[in-house]
Amino acid sequence: ELILYNFLPDQLVNKSTCQGFCFNILCIGETGIGKSTLMDTLFNTNFENFESSHFEPQVKLRAQTYDLQESNVRLRLTVVNTVGFGDQMNKQESYQPVVDYIDRQFESYLQEELKIKRSLHNYHDSRVHACLYFISPSGHSLKSLDLVTMKKLDSKVNIIPVIAKADTISKSELHKFKIKIMSELVSNGVQIYQFPLDDETVAKVNTAMNGHLPFAVVGSTEEVCVGNKMVKARQYPWGVVQVENENHCDFVKLREMLICVNMEDLREQTHTRHYELYRRCKLEEMGFKDTDPECKPVSLQQTYEAKRQEFLVELQRREEEMRQMFVQRVKEKEAELKDAERELQSRFEQLKRLHADEKAALEEKRRLLEEDQSSFNKRRAAAQLLQAQSLTANGKKDKDRKK
Repeated sequence: ELILYNFLPDQLVNKSTCQGFCFNILCIGETGIGKSTLMDTLFNTNFENFESSHFEPQVKLRAQTYDLQESNVRLRLTVVNTVGFGDQMNKQESYQPVVDYIDRQFESYLQEELKIKRSLHNYHDSRVHACLYFISPSGHSLKSLDLVTMKKLDSKVNIIPVIAKADTISKSELHKFKIKIMSELVSNGVQIYQFPLDDETVAKVNTAMNGHLPFAVVGSTEEVCVGNKMVKARQYPWGVVQVENENHCDFVKLREMLICVNMEDLREQTHTRHYELYRRCKLEEMGFKDTDPECKPVSLQQTYEAKRQEFLVELQRREEEMRQMFVQRVKEKEAELKDAERELQSRFEQLKRLHADEKAALEEKRRLLEEDQSSFNKRRAAAQLLQAQSLTANGKKDKDRKK
């Protein structure tokens, strides 16, 4: 037992150090609230940042991965930023892309797990381990978008609320604002991440830190000379706000809780709680179960065969429906063609009758015309005869006069 106690922790530490760590942070907040600046301040570096406007048509999630190293510890850090969050009129258009992104990372990991030949040891785990939700320092209450978004995400990710740009609000107002935020989260049933208390070594400090939520933070990459040393701070006409001064803001508390004390718990909670919930729901949707209705264990092969039979029955049912639908469509088409044929026949008979009537009318007109022509010819012949007789009579009279 003594040998295990002395050497096993060293083995675990050495193995973890060689493999390195993976940590993914999702930053949610409106444009210009200071998400990128806080990330630069937290990890003491200058990440590649892109300026964004308030005119994004939809929310886009931009993930950037960096390989950091401190001493002999390697950290693969992924920072996911929400571009254009809160700029849409429809609230669902703001939070739904975030929900879809988190689910896609769970789905990618699940698909890797379900492969026959898995490579989880070198798989880049992109699941979100911590969500820093940036709250605007209004001093009044949470926006409805904040409540709706956190409610949609609390079962999918570890939410750590932070009050951004806390130097814009007085200490007394800040204290009241924190109480108001926690009260609204509780009354709306939003489950934020609570620092764990089951480990005796960190239970005391985590208990104190849970009482400081949400953290009021200030970020800055600028260094200002205070006394005889350079510190990260924000210079104002009325004075200096020191980022790492706990009397000025909670930045140090956030950094300690997020990176130093509870990083591994955040990773573990993501895997054992949030991912496990997604995995269980997804497999249940696919029809996989651990027990049958009689509470007897069900093997994967049995589930597969049952689903296969169910699929075949469903396939046969659909084929029968399609066949019946085809027969019905054929009958309907035949009926339509017969109706069209009857209509055409009726139209043909009608046209035939019209043709006969018009032909009879034309024959009658022809007969009348021929009668008129015959009568005219008779009158002309009579007139010509009468004219000839008249000419003959006049010729005799002229002869008699000459004599």
